[in-house]
Amino acid sequence: MPIRHVLLAVVVAVLWGVNFVAIHFALEQFPPLFLVALRFAVLALPALLFVPWAGVKIRYLIGYGLGFGTLQFFGLFLGMAAGFPAGLASLVLQASAPFTVLLGALLLREQITGRRAVGVAVAVTGLAVVGISRGSLDGWGPFLLVVLGAFGWALGNLASRKAQTDKPLALVMWMTVVPPLPMLALSLMVEGPETIGEAMTSSLSADALPSWLGFVYLVLMGTVVGAGIWVWLMRRHPAGAVAPFSMLVPIFGVLAAWLVLGQVPSWLELAGGALVIWGVLFSSSTAGRALRRRRPG
Repeated sequence: MPIRHVLLAVVVAVLWGVNFVAIHFALEQFPPLFLVALRFAVLALPALLFVPWAGVKIRYLIGYGLGFGTLQFFGLFLGMAAGFPAGLASLVLQASAPFTVLLGALLLREQITGRRAVGVAVAVTGLAVVGISRGSLDGWGPFLLVVLGAFGWALGNLASRKAQTDKPLALVMWMTVVPPLPMLALSLMVEGPETIGEAMTSSLSADALPSWLGFVYLVLMGTVVGAGIWVWLMRRHPAGAVAPFSMLVPIFGVLAAWLVLGQVPSWLELAGGALVIWGVLFSSSTAGRALRRRRPG
């Protein structure tokens, strides 16, 4: 990957890292399943009215919406609502990277080089170190829910790559049409109309302002800007080259949770984070050189 694309991938990591603090605040006001539906419903209406069609096959749009939009946030929001810390959730969710590399090899026949395999293995080891250090304390249910979200993200990555659109932001916006109805139906069944109504009514108070600010960040920066850049990168490079950059998200997520929420990571979590950074840098350091060697002149 050329340096400007690497920098874009890092920008997405920063946006998505801070996103977990925004989710924390939003979940203080809204029930998790309803929050998923509300997040995408806010984007679905302008997408239908104002965004040109992305020009992709319907099955890839639905696959992207069900993976990235629905399954990822179903698991993530439920896990965080159950008490999984924002900083640690940002770390566990990055299991999407090895999921993407593995699924890319199995389903898209993308090559896994030895260097990339080593880098991803080191980064996964870092994820495991952090997960083990907290899993026994917080319970494994919330942890597994976030892992399920990571698998959904990986499925979305592959669907967006197969879509091969020249309009990545249009794809992101049209993807938002998929999650609202099934997630709203699920919310009504599981969380109930009374819980939803109470959350919306109390959201009109001044105390709910941090939750609304978190929601706005989640919609604009986490979805429109972050996912738009990510899809643009996934179209231009193999999934295995782009996906490892998602492992940088927890570094910024842990830092943001530390500064804003006072969630101080342990030394073991910091050691795991260091392994994640090293693994990403190691696995991606040859990608740009390989790409440049393939260019004429």
